[in-house]
Amino acid sequence: MPRYQDVFRTPEFTPLFLTGAAHTAAQTVAGLGLATLVYRATGSPLLSALALFGPSLAQLLGATTLLSAADRLPPRAALTGTAVFFALGTAVLALPGLPTWALFAILLAEGLVASLGGGVRYGLLHEILDRERFLLGRSVTNMAVGVCQIAGFAAGGALIALLSPRGAVLAGAVLYLSAAILARTGLGARPPRAAGRPSVAATWRTNRRLWSSPARRRCYLALWVPNGLIVGCESLFVPYDPERAGLLFACGALGMLVGDTAVGRFVPARLRGRIRFPLQALLAAPFLVFALDPPLPLVLLAVTVSAVGYGASLLHQERLMALVPEELSGHALGLHSSGMLALQGVSAALAGTLAQYTSPRTGMVLLALASLTVTLRLARADRGAGGAPSSGAPSSGARPCPRTDRRRTA
Repeated sequence: MPRYQDVFRTPEFTPLFLTGAAHTAAQTVAGLGLATLVYRATGSPLLSALALFGPSLAQLLGATTLLSAADRLPPRAALTGTAVFFALGTAVLALPGLPTWALFAILLAEGLVASLGGGVRYGLLHEILDRERFLLGRSVTNMAVGVCQIAGFAAGGALIALLSPRGAVLAGAVLYLSAAILARTGLGARPPRAAGRPSVAATWRTNRRLWSSPARRRCYLALWVPNGLIVGCESLFVPYDPERAGLLFACGALGMLVGDTAVGRFVPARLRGRIRFPLQALLAAPFLVFALDPPLPLVLLAVTVSAVGYGASLLHQERLMALVPEELSGHALGLHSSGMLALQGVSAALAGTLAQYTSPRTGMVLLALASLTVTLRLARADRGAGGAPSSGAPSSGARPCPRTDRRRTA
């Protein structure tokens, strides 16, 4: 079985890993500062949730227009350019007196660019790592997300307390700039994975091709909907408990770290297909305790245990890549990333609306019930289709690949 050190010995993995870590830290610090800034200015749970997760909504538009570029641009140039764009846009968000409409216009633009950046990053990871290291490499990158979110929310909370929400946003801009420098200096010059010019028509053609398979559709829905609804629950942490929102987010990041570590390193291949949906159900079930108005220790425990369920994404992503031809890996992973983030934005908007008319606690319980229902229905449909191979083996429509082939998820 491959080990973590084997992944880090792979050329270019470490700079790609560090670039993604810096991007996640920037997103976390700036997002918390911006959500707090908007909530203090408006008192609106909806606008606060949209400030934190709203850019994800724009990823849906990006996935239908820009995503063909994910396999048709040189990866190093694309990752460097997107990080510079985020650095500049985030710095503008920190300007005093910026109108709310302008703030959300910038977040919309950032969401569009992010839809392309995710496809480029995950496609490059699939290109760098061979087949046997792909799941482990994806586990490592997800673990980095957990660590960076824990550190980012803690640092963001400290910056807000010591300086201001605007100071946290500026710190995020600096971190985005560091991601650009890491990408430019650490990654090698690689050609695009696919030939041809990026276009809206090419994006639509490939999206239709990917969506044409029922097995791939189930993978995408499992990656998008249940997780997105739980992110909607998390988007209400600020209005639920403004003083402890950073702690709640950090507990969620810790749980995600535990889940990704366990799945990526310790779950044997023969069990992966069997635990995909039960592990995903764990995402929603702990949030049901919010119906009882629990004390803080139980809230922290529920949030931590829930986030362990995010480890199921590794298994759904591995299954997806077994169904996708090699030359479409960047587009397929970009579609996954964009759709996932878009559903997170939709869920954040839905959560904010529910909280506006009921309460943050009620909104979280309703979204958790919806997530659990979708997970159970998808599990039933998967069993009815005869059950998917648990990992690795390509299904119809995927290129047969030798043992040394490459792959992985988000």
